[in-house]
Amino acid sequence: MSSRASFSSAGLCLAVLAVAGCASNPEEDPVQIKLKDLDTRLARIERVMANQSLLDLANQDEAMRSDMRAVHNDVDQLTNSLEASRKQQRDLYADLDRRMKALESRGAAASPSAANPAAGSGDAGAAAAGAAASGASADASAPASDDRAAYQTAFALLKDSQYDHAIAAFQKFLVSFPASSLADNAQYWLGEAYYVNKSFPEAQNAFQRVVDKYPQSRKRPDALLKIGYCQYELKQWDSAKATLSQVATQFSDTPAGHLAQQRLDKMATEQH
Repeated sequence: MSSRASFSSAGLCLAVLAVAGCASNPEEDPVQIKLKDLDTRLARIERVMANQSLLDLANQDEAMRSDMRAVHNDVDQLTNSLEASRKQQRDLYADLDRRMKALESRGAAASPSAANPAAGSGDAGAAAAGAAASGASADASAPASDDRAAYQTAFALLKDSQYDHAIAAFQKFLVSFPASSLADNAQYWLGEAYYVNKSFPEAQNAFQRVVDKYPQSRKRPDALLKIGYCQYELKQWDSAKATLSQVATQFSDTPAGHLAQQRLDKMATEQH
């Protein structure tokens, strides 16, 4: 009986030791295993989120760089267009100055020849005839002097940015001096005054009159260019493209031709 009790006590001790041994090994604890698995998964999620944030920052940086490049391109195009417009204006004013000086030179050269018939004649009848001839010559030159003065007045108003007054002055000039050698210029600058006033239909009609009435005028390429500009402002895309293409082709070696090509390139990027 005592041996049996001893055997049972020994077995119980072995069982307790076995259980204690199992509990003392943390590697086999399911809770610890689960916690480690969660830690591993959490670390992996954190790495993914960190990588995604870096990717988002990189995408934002690239988008900002792309926007900056677009802004720089727009600034370059505006700068080139402004410089081309300034060059055209300088060329136009230089052309006007040359023509004005030529007219003034012809007027100055005509004055001595008008006075010669009356000079050095002792005969009263010849003197009278010379005086009459001189008077006739003066009368003939008066309209030319008047048209130059009227033209210069109108042009001064345009340069002074008094566009409404310039329009009225050029219109009056064209009515008063339709046969003047300055009529084509006056018609062109009338169109310019309308254009800077943003009266595009009236400007287009004025420039078209230069083309139709003065086909040999040196202002014809510029008038055609401005017709294309007016059509562009009036959103007449097909007509503007056709007119500007004509200028770019026929006057490719002139400022008007270069400006026409620049506007065509701009229209191509705008994809009207």
